Amino acid sequence: MLITLEPIVNAFFLLDIILVWYLVYRLIVILKGTRAIQLLKGVLIIVLIKLAAVILQLQTIDWIINQVIRWGVVAVIIVFQPEIRRGLEHLGKAGFRNRTKRKAQTGEIFVQEVDKAVQYMARRKIGALISVEVSDFLDEVAHTGIPIHGDISNQLLINIFIPNTPLHDGAVVIQDFKITAAASYLPLSENPMISKELGTRHRAAIGLSEITDALTIIVSEETGGVSIAHRNKLYREMSHEDFVDYLTDEFVVDEDEEVKPNLIKEGIKADVVVVDPPRKGCDKALLDAIGNMKPHRIVYVSCDPGTLARDLAILHELGYETKEVQPVDMFPQTGHVECIALIQRVKS
Repeated sequence: MLITLEPIVNAFFLLDIILVWYLVYRLIVILKGTRAIQLLKGVLIIVLIKLAAVILQLQTIDWIINQVIRWGVVAVIIVFQPEIRRGLEHLGKAGFRNRTKRKAQTGEIFVQEVDKAVQYMARRKIGALISVEVSDFLDEVAHTGIPIHGDISNQLLINIFIPNTPLHDGAVVIQDFKITAAASYLPLSENPMISKELGTRHRAAIGLSEITDALTIIVSEETGGVSIAHRNKLYREMSHEDFVDYLTDEFVVDEDEEVKPNLIKEGIKADVVVVDPPRKGCDKALLDAIGNMKPHRIVYVSCDPGTLARDLAILHELGYETKEVQPVDMFPQTGHVECIALIQRVKS
């Protein structure tokens, strides 16, 4: 009896490819928003030049590229040591730390308490810097400050930033809706394009947003203006309404994100599903739940083209295709444009 190992070998070969692609994906996610992502682009260019030199038999260029590769590894380790350490810490912590599942009520209380504190300090021009952890861990930042480990309250936040008190200088770090530290140090941005009129608080907030996805709130002690630094962007002098909307979009869980998975468990089906998420788009669990419901059509109302594109890509993987996208200018006095997308199932 002849037993062939070819199917087993092919299965391990496929597993090998899947693991490599997953590791590359995780590496890109970890390095996104850091200087190292530019390094990856540079490495890709060098690889393409190397391939061209080999194919075209350009011996001098091939020799130069070989020297760059040989000594470039050492240079990369030295120059990008902070990013490499951050990536290794991220991989290590991801497997040993569980996050508190965010509930709608918890997020609403958080937004209310932070808003009360920020508006109080803004009216009195009390400078403040509040960094809120999103998905990238802020343990390293929190360790530079004084441990608090207190529940969120507007009174505590206000008291921390009262001038001439021991904890007022530095940033408050919030993790899992708890104030974990105060008087923490944030990395200053070295971006030369930052306006000179911005002070150290703004530069520190932008610096943190360049290396993590943390959301940092800044209250200016000169103007009383409220700003947010998030995902390498600075939203300056926000109105009260825009400020609350931004925090709500980011930290308050939609009822859909809690209700729809429960509908799946109850075996409820739908022919058409309409979603109207905030600017941050739909939660991945919600999109997976919709995919499991297998509706024939999905109507997606979006107020952010970036998150719309991201969610459409996820839905495409779940067996849907975009039939039509129609922009609608519902707010003509602003730069915001709504989009309505019609999505249809193509796989059984």
